[in-house]
Amino acid sequence: MAADPRRAVPRTDTVLDDPRLAGFPRDRARHFAREELERVRRGELAGADVVEAVARRFERARVVLNATGVVLHTNLGRAALSAAAVDAIVAAAGYTDVELDLATGRRARRGRDALAALAGAVPEAEGVHLLNNGAAALVLAATGLAAGREIVVSRGELVEIGDGFRLPDLLVSTGARLREVGTTNRTSLADYAAAIGPSTGFILKVHPSNFYQRGFVSAVPVGELAGLDAPLVVDIGSGLLRPDPLLPEEPDAATILRAGADLVTASGDKLLGGPQAGLLLGRADLVEALRRHPLARALRVDKLTLAAFAATLLGPETPTWRALRADRDTLRRRITALQRQVGGEIVDTVAVVGGGGAPEVELASVALALPAVLAESLRLSEPAVVGRVERDRLLLDLRCVPEAADKTVAAAILRCS
Repeated sequence: MAADPRRAVPRTDTVLDDPRLAGFPRDRARHFAREELERVRRGELAGADVVEAVARRFERARVVLNATGVVLHTNLGRAALSAAAVDAIVAAAGYTDVELDLATGRRARRGRDALAALAGAVPEAEGVHLLNNGAAALVLAATGLAAGREIVVSRGELVEIGDGFRLPDLLVSTGARLREVGTTNRTSLADYAAAIGPSTGFILKVHPSNFYQRGFVSAVPVGELAGLDAPLVVDIGSGLLRPDPLLPEEPDAATILRAGADLVTASGDKLLGGPQAGLLLGRADLVEALRRHPLARALRVDKLTLAAFAATLLGPETPTWRALRADRDTLRRRITALQRQVGGEIVDTVAVVGGGGAPEVELASVALALPAVLAESLRLSEPAVVGRVERDRLLLDLRCVPEAADKTVAAAILRCS
């Protein structure tokens, strides 16, 4: 007669009193313990492993293998950091020379290595600065250049991004007033010129990176806007620093600055492939004025971000760069090997850039189709394997999964099947 698995379930207070859980918040530990004890009752975990399972719940964020086919998945943290960036974060976790010149022993400019790396990557920028995200870069520009004044912007560029975040609300919160010009689908140079006056803080051009318009549409190029009598700020969004043949319609900082923009704002955790950060590049006087603005202190980045950002620019190709260029034949070979282990159907599919960038770009890819019922159990596995459900099928695309993790994906599928 089989032993009753409930006899292997330790008492909750026994788990909580284990020395390995000393120092953890008891209420949170009790919550985790109850969940892990339920796994023991279901036969998914050995009773002797409960304490270690509870301790692991405190150790770190849940590891996720991104098998969605979305390279910059916002809900999964956007860009995966390079090994160089991860090593830099570990090195910077202790004391570091973030604001100290070790040669002189005197205070130095904060994050000078990261800033030097950015300046070297975009020599077209006279000045550069880093903030904690792309929205922060735009907020600082609006506050420093247009508080109590007007920002001239096309109606067709007043975008909304994820979670109901609307650009007009952000800009108005800085104390600036919006001077909307043109229409939803067409804006001309004359529209901008007519709106410029003594109250103008700057002209803002926003790249609508998460949608596109076709048909009877028109927008004014940066080069033409640069000829107007007002500073020009361009938000390129996704953080591409130089032109990329794979993304021909995606604006890049170098080209926009050469076209005459005074300031460019962008994100660091999208196409750049780095940590969350806001990039501010352009005229030296404007960048320095914004760097010295009181609000800049509240928006500055920490030592870990600075270290990861410098390593991203100075290190080898990022996981984002590699995922965007993953070879379809290689993906098919990996998917075929996975199918031999777990079953399912091999299907041709399309991957996307994600992260609000390059919405028209489709990346030819290959996926393993499994029953949709496996989606939840794979998301809750350790590590979590996240795919996408289409037409009642779970599709697993290995484009963003390191090849070394293919065996882990297979093991998770076999456990959940």
